[in-house]
Formats: sequence, C-alpha cells, structure tokens
Amino acid sequence: MSSQDNKINNEETINLVKKFIASNQRKRRNLVNDIESSAESLYSVGEEIINNVDRKGDDWCIGWVLQVLKKYKPNFFRDDTYNNWYYTNSEIDLNYDDLQLNLLKQDFEEADRLTSSYLRRLAGKVAENRGYVFYSEVKDMPGEDLVSIDRLWNIYSQGKFGFSNQAKLLKSVGKRYDLLWPKIGWKKDGIWTRYPTSFCWSLKAPEGHMPLVNQLRGVRLMDSILKHPSIANRHDNCL
Repeated sequence: MSSQDNKINNEETINLVKKFIASNQRKRRNLVNDIESSAESLYSVGEEIINNVDRKGDDWCIGWVLQVLKKYKPNFFRDDTYNNWYYTNSEIDLNYDDLQLNLLKQDFEEADRLTSSYLRRLAGKVAENRGYVFYSEVKDMPGEDLVSIDRLWNIYSQGKFGFSNQAKLLKSVGKRYDLLWPKIGWKKDGIWTRYPTSFCWSLKAPEGHMPLVNQLRGVRLMDSILKHPSIANRHDNCL
C-alpha cells in the first residue's frame, strides 16, 4: 500500500471512530464489527484518537478501540500507559490496575473474581476474613471505589456490564428480581446458573451478566449495591 493509500485509510479510520463516538447506543453496536475490522489502521492512528479522550470518563467507545488493539495489535501497548488508560479513584488507596487490565484483555472471569475480592476489601477486614459480604456492610462502602469498579466494567463491555447497567435492567422488568435473573443469564428454567462453568465469560453474554453477586443468600446484597448512593447517581436513581 502506498503512503497516499495509507493516509487515506487512516483518515477513513479516524472518521469511523468519530462516527462511532457520536452515534447513539444502537448505532454504536452496529459499528462494533467495523471498528474491529480496522485494527491495522487503528494501530497507526490509535495514539491520536486515544490521547484526546477524557481519562476520567467512561464512554465505552474508546474502551472497545483499546480492546481491539489489545487483541490484534499488542505491540501498541509497549507504552504501558494504555494498559490502564482510564483513571480510577479510591478512598482507601486501592489500586484497580489489575481489574482494568483484565477487562481490557477481555478476561472477564478473572475480572469478576477481582471484583468480588475488591468488594470484600471495601466491606472491611471482617468481610475479608469471612470470605463474603453481608448486605448490611454495603452502605459503608466508599462510593468513589464503587464508581471506579462500575466505570471500568461499563467501559470495557460495550456498555453492557456493571452495576449501573444491572440497575437499569432491573427497572426495565418492573424492579422484579425474579424477572431480572433470567434476563441477565443468572437463572434458566428456575435453576441457578452453575458457577463458573455455565456463565458466559465474553461480550456475547446477556446485558448485565457481569459482575456476579452471590444470590444464594437472597437479593438484599445485590439490592444494596444497586441502591448505594454512588451507584444510584450513575443510573439516575432509577430504583
């Protein structure tokens, strides 16, 4: 390919990404495969595109661009900055780099395990030692940390996963958990999905499929997370 052809191709890719970002959710989903097919030219223009993005935001378009580059052009990440491009905040000095990297690599099963571990740490030493979180411990979890976790799941899932997306889905079924479970793939024909083998650890999973919250002790833990003030602000208090 001539240098002129490369220039034209790169300009077309930049315009494609601009269109991707400017589109509504439905149109974005229709462009996902086009972005993936542009991995070669994204490698050339990726820095120009990504460096203009708000690292405090949570628009999933650039998350998908980064995931495409990670999958097809790993050399792009010779600058380690792009492995953890989005800033995260923590009120208790937790580092969410491992979570971001696993989501970037689309290793959703490991990202889910890390999320469970973070939630126990946010709940405190007693929960860490116990190995699980009580619903009554959620109200005291630091909000900035829950927002960081939720943002990362949204960014690296084409806007499909994360607590705030689960809350919106709960609202869509009349706030009925018995209808939410099959909708997000946690239950089928009245039987709980077997962990971890029967869960779908990919972007092909139903919306709201991840992160997982143990429901064997009832709905109150999930409900407490989705109604935590920091998460409620992200889904416009829809519950």
